[in-house]
Amino acid sequence: MKSIYIILLMSATLLLNACGDYLDVVPDNVATIDYAFRNRTSAEKYLFTCYSYIPNLGRAAIDPSILGSDEIWIHDLDASYSSSLSAFNTYNLKRGQQNISDPLVNFWDGGNSGSNLYIGIRDCNIFLENINKVIDISVTEREKWIAEVKFLKAYYHYYLMRMYGPIPIVRENLPISASVEEVQVYREPVDSVVKYVVSLIDEAAEDLPLQVQDVAQELGRVTLPVAKAIKAEVLLTAASPLFNGNTAYASMKDNRGIHLFSQEYDPEKWKLAMDAALEAIQIAGEANHQLYEFNDVRYPVSDTTRTVMSIRNAYGVKWNQEIIWGMSENNLQLSQGFSIPPFTFTHVQNSIGQPIFSAPIHIAELFYSNNGVPIEEDPTYDYEDRYSPAAAKNQKYYISENFITAKLNQYREPRFYANLGFDGGVWFGNGRFKEVGTGTSETESWILRGKANEVSGKVSSIRYNITGYYLKKYSNFESAGTTSFIPIRMTFPAIRLADLYLMYAEARNEYSGPDEMVYDYIDRVRARAGLKGVVQSWQEHSKYPDKPANQSGLREIIQRERSIELAFEGKRFWDLRRWKIADEVLNRPIKAWNVKGVTSVDYYNVVTLHIMEFSTKEYLWPIRQHSLRTNPNLIQNPYW
Repeated sequence: MKSIYIILLMSATLLLNACGDYLDVVPDNVATIDYAFRNRTSAEKYLFTCYSYIPNLGRAAIDPSILGSDEIWIHDLDASYSSSLSAFNTYNLKRGQQNISDPLVNFWDGGNSGSNLYIGIRDCNIFLENINKVIDISVTEREKWIAEVKFLKAYYHYYLMRMYGPIPIVRENLPISASVEEVQVYREPVDSVVKYVVSLIDEAAEDLPLQVQDVAQELGRVTLPVAKAIKAEVLLTAASPLFNGNTAYASMKDNRGIHLFSQEYDPEKWKLAMDAALEAIQIAGEANHQLYEFNDVRYPVSDTTRTVMSIRNAYGVKWNQEIIWGMSENNLQLSQGFSIPPFTFTHVQNSIGQPIFSAPIHIAELFYSNNGVPIEEDPTYDYEDRYSPAAAKNQKYYISENFITAKLNQYREPRFYANLGFDGGVWFGNGRFKEVGTGTSETESWILRGKANEVSGKVSSIRYNITGYYLKKYSNFESAGTTSFIPIRMTFPAIRLADLYLMYAEARNEYSGPDEMVYDYIDRVRARAGLKGVVQSWQEHSKYPDKPANQSGLREIIQRERSIELAFEGKRFWDLRRWKIADEVLNRPIKAWNVKGVTSVDYYNVVTLHIMEFSTKEYLWPIRQHSLRTNPNLIQNPYW
């Protein structure tokens, strides 16, 4: 596979140089292609080459939705780390360093942590054009492979559309004899791209299996539930305000006079998304996908800890029943620890883990109170004094009893404690599997100590948590080690069932407003988190008891539910953009605890690390200026 891939990549590079580095849609050396499809074994290698272009979802240095989001922050880098972190172009997206001369995380041309997805699309086309040459393969297997590659081709178009908006559609590769004019392609309207992507996924769905046949070899391969789930995501994205009647892009038309963004809001797009999400949920059910519940008999725990572990492990347990499509290879500790999770286990009792990925205070504030409503809406929550330290009482499964910690960390919903570690917080697992009061000091759950010079606090100028909030979700609970580290491989969930439930609730609310079906799918997610239903919670505990009863109020609730349930999973980055509220949400200071503090009085002071700035142009990626000069039929995205 590697030799074929290298040959193709070399020829692609030569072609790019010859044609001025604009969009490459021309196939390579015919002899090489014939060799690649001479038999089943070589064709399968080419199939894996088509898979190899899937963006490294969950890989912090490549996936813009991880470090490019406001969910995660790291400290300014000192000299010893600067060379290895200079590749963190994803992190620099939110620091105002995107540009048109050499765009960051460039998946159009490739570069700066992005790969050229058009090369991936081209190789998918080559596969589809040549797979029928292979004779030692069954009809069923051939059809399955074709379906997988059609899906991959659709997914690559979708990934580009989500980043750039209107893009060229590469239905088939141009012949080598194509003229310069033929190669100088146009960007197609967003609606046309969506229609094409959905039609390809529909074609693929006809021949995809309900489940992988060989669990040992095929986990991660495309199945029918994967295709249906991604179709729902595509249609939800297309129905959202960024792409559905966005008048901010009214002037965006090419030299043919074609408008690339529809200016008419179409509510029927929500209907399409709603129906697709419900179908995806039904197909997922047929494939035995269900919300994950922690029931490992090896670890007898209280109901409180069981709820926390159900939430935590829905992300952290490899190939659990909730994950519809996952990326397992991106979740094992890498040499520099810049994968997801960062060093896999934060090592709350020593510095081996180097927990440099931190959550800002505003993310900690997103999570609900223990009454299941926003802390700013709960009249029983001391919101105005939330930053003050106080002794924790009667919260032993969450916080060490009588520990002085911020009120912000107390009396919160279980998802707060499943996602975040903090000074004084209980950390079950990772070498200690006895709950507080059930074992010895060496076997009971860790208690995180985050103040300066403490075991999990700032002890040097590098590799420390800059905000005081540790990403517990990124730690597989069975990873362990004190002097040496034993990581447990995880599966980054590209999409899981809770995501689908919330997609359906969002689309249904947008199309027809609040009803029992909308509440039901939100409440399924909330119930796993130990919370009452949305209507009951707001009626009993919110200053705005009627909020779930109207469309705009329920919209706000659903959006917050997504940010909470899917925290740190790469969803918020894209959600804020498709909802077209990123310019409202992201222009804010990044705040943290004073992690240099050694006492509670010093530590629980709020400091500002950075002032984030997000402008309208950043909703879409820029196209490299050189590409525009080479191909006059391309136009730049607005405001760049």
